[in-house]
Formats: sequence, structure tokens, C-alpha cells
Amino acid sequence: MSTLRLAVPPGRAGRLWLVQRLAVARRAAGLLDRKLLVLTAELDRARATAGRTGLEWDTACREAQQALLRAVLLGGERATRLAGGGADAQVTISYTMTMGARHPAGARYSAAGPDGWDGAAVAAARQAHRAALAAAVRHAAAAAALAVIEAETNATRRRLRAVRDRWIPGLSQALAHVEFALEETERDDAARLRIVRRGPGRGGAR
Repeated sequence: MSTLRLAVPPGRAGRLWLVQRLAVARRAAGLLDRKLLVLTAELDRARATAGRTGLEWDTACREAQQALLRAVLLGGERATRLAGGGADAQVTISYTMTMGARHPAGARYSAAGPDGWDGAAVAAARQAHRAALAAAVRHAAAAAALAVIEAETNATRRRLRAVRDRWIPGLSQALAHVEFALEETERDDAARLRIVRRGPGRGGAR
């Protein structure tokens, strides 16, 4: 644990200064601990969602490849080229906040109808590829959310560790030193006061 370098005011003002900052540090540790609990639960959900959408994307890709192969075998490569064209795909991403961290909550893909030549096998291939693209969009949003939540969780864990392992012990140690010094000063002041009250002829130096 590294030693804190604190500019503590002298005397009782320093004790009050340390007491206030120690209270703030303890409240901060409590808040960070609660935030970490929420983020950890959200991180588990984000990992599960990213894993599920990743599997869905992988499955959709395999199905799209198989559908394209069937279309090429039945209609030839020229048929797939003629089926190309159409408007660009549109992706809409929605966002949410988790304990101050903004991340994707989901994504939706949409595309216009075909403009080129069509047929049963080509239509099936087009539909399979659109399903694969939609799955890719959902997984990209889930992966991005996972990255944001994971980064925020790690940052919160580091901040909590710094407060608990460095700031609170450092402030507590500094407070103990200040209180010890104040007690020593008060004892010395009390001893001098007793000597003054006794006077020079009652136990004082001759």
C-alpha cells in the first residue's frame, strides 16, 4: 500500500479535516460497492446475451452459405448476380444507461425489397443472408454493450480497491497520528498548568 501524501492542517483543525475526509471515503466505498454489485449482475447478463447472439450469428451464416450454394447450383452464378441491387440496409441502434455507462441496448436491421431478378432458390438465399445480417447487427450491439459494461466494471473495481486499500487506511493512519499528537500536546499543557498553579516555591526549581 502506497503512503498517502496529505496536506493536513495543524492541530484540531487537522483532526476535523481528516474525520470529514474519512467519512467521505467510507461513503464513497459504500456507493462504489453497490455500483459494483449492479454492474457485476449486468455484466453476467451482457456476457450471456453476447454469447447467445454470437451463436445465432454463426448459425445464420452457415444457413446463408448453404442457401447461396443451392442458388448457385440451381440457377448458376449469373442468377445470383442478376438478383443483386436494391436499397442500402438500414441499422437502428438504441442505447441505455447502466450506472452511468451508456451502451447499446439493441439494434434493428431493415432493408428494402429486391430490385433484381428473383427465383425460388435466389429468394431463399436472399432471405437467409438478410437473416444473417440481422443476426450480425444484434451480435455487434451485444458485443459493444459487453465491452462498455466490462470496462466500467473493471474501472469501478479499481476505484473501490483504491478507496478501500489506500485512501481509507491512509486517512485512518493519519488521523491516528494527529490524535496521538493532540493527546501528547494536551498532556504537556496539563503538566505545565499544574506546575504554574503550584508556583515556584511548591516543588519548583530553587
